[in-house]
Amino acid sequence: MTTPALQPPYIVRELDPLKVQEFQERLRAEQNPLLGLLAGGVAAIVGAVLWAIVTVITNYQIGWIAIGVAFIVGWAIRTFGKGVDKFYSLMGAGLAVLSVVLGNLLMIAVLLARQESYSLLTVLSAMLLNPTIDVRLLAENFSVMDLLFYGFAVYYGYRYSLRRITAAERETLYRQRTVIS
Repeated sequence: MTTPALQPPYIVRELDPLKVQEFQERLRAEQNPLLGLLAGGVAAIVGAVLWAIVTVITNYQIGWIAIGVAFIVGWAIRTFGKGVDKFYSLMGAGLAVLSVVLGNLLMIAVLLARQESYSLLTVLSAMLLNPTIDVRLLAENFSVMDLLFYGFAVYYGYRYSLRRITAAERETLYRQRTVIS
């Protein structure tokens, strides 16, 4: 037994260009770069502190922590900035790598304070007042693995910072059209 051939009219489901354009305009109007930057900055500081704490406690830099730091930064930018433009990805990558570098500096500060019997506040003040010390300390304590961690931070900070389009939102962009042929 054969199945009967479908007869016209056919129902075709396709993206509606007008709905897509309106949706893109609405998303861009909801973007908030300042709030995304502030939230990402706070997340970067929290991430740097966590990175330093884990590194000091374990006496080892764990690569997945860099991914976690980048995720926290990206999540904050995505949630509060609601960005859909590439700028938000770049912001996420920059703040994530900055967070890991800052975490390395905090870790170095803790180790220096312990080694030299200074208070952590004294070491941090000296580092804050003289940024050339920071560069020198980073250079002296640099390892090839740092490049891997910085790479993780850049990649995941970039990847997680954009607003996600949900399946339900995507579904609203379609229209049905009847085709008679």
